[in-house]
Amino acid sequence: MGLPQASFCGFIAAITFTLCASPLAHADVVQVAVAANFAAPLKALASTFEKDTGHTVSVSSGGTAKLYAQIKNGAPFDVFLSADNETPQRLQREGHGVAGTGFTYAVGRLALWSPNASLVDAQGDILQSGNFSKIALASPKVAPYGEAAVQTLRKLGLLNALQPKFVVGESIGQAFSFVATGNAEIGFVALSQVMENGKLKSGSMWLVPSALHDALVQDAVLLMRAKTSPSALAFLAYLKTDAARSTIRSFGYETQAL
Repeated sequence: MGLPQASFCGFIAAITFTLCASPLAHADVVQVAVAANFAAPLKALASTFEKDTGHTVSVSSGGTAKLYAQIKNGAPFDVFLSADNETPQRLQREGHGVAGTGFTYAVGRLALWSPNASLVDAQGDILQSGNFSKIALASPKVAPYGEAAVQTLRKLGLLNALQPKFVVGESIGQAFSFVATGNAEIGFVALSQVMENGKLKSGSMWLVPSALHDALVQDAVLLMRAKTSPSALAFLAYLKTDAARSTIRSFGYETQAL
């Protein structure tokens, strides 16, 4: 029996997402490349999206610069969730991203974190005291969160003093790993890596004031190989729903009005 013409689910078949997607619709796999800082939120988002649509989300996580290089070299990704807004714009200019599909899915926050519950004070004064031997951060050359960390230390007048203590990761994921495994006592991480459901998961943290660094605006873009993919388009549309945006905020991100 065919679906009624008035059915919302029939409209979805024409590539607009809805939570009542038809079980008769063809399920597919969405290949998502995601910046390391957004890996945990994406896991939660993918779970709901899969239940609501029948589509499957396959995730590849890493540094924004590395994922950009993979996309340019033909990696089979459908959607890119970047840690900045410049890389998706560049992909659209270069013909690897579908023009006009980019949008801001999250605005990140930077945090100074330690797994030690008593080490990092809420004002970040530990940076002034220097009572630590190593501080981790992502490479400022390739990682937006690493550049934000350097901007923060420069604004505080501490960059030159603390630079000898740097442990630099190629991505914010590696920077977090350095702190979590004890290779550095403290480190600049994405708030989303240490927060869930609006609460700090463990350790101690200073939430870096946004005024100390450039805004961490994170954009998504549809990649050229998936320009007619209903599942990829449905996933991007899902990221704009109130439910998805609520999940994103629960991990410490801000969202912009769309």
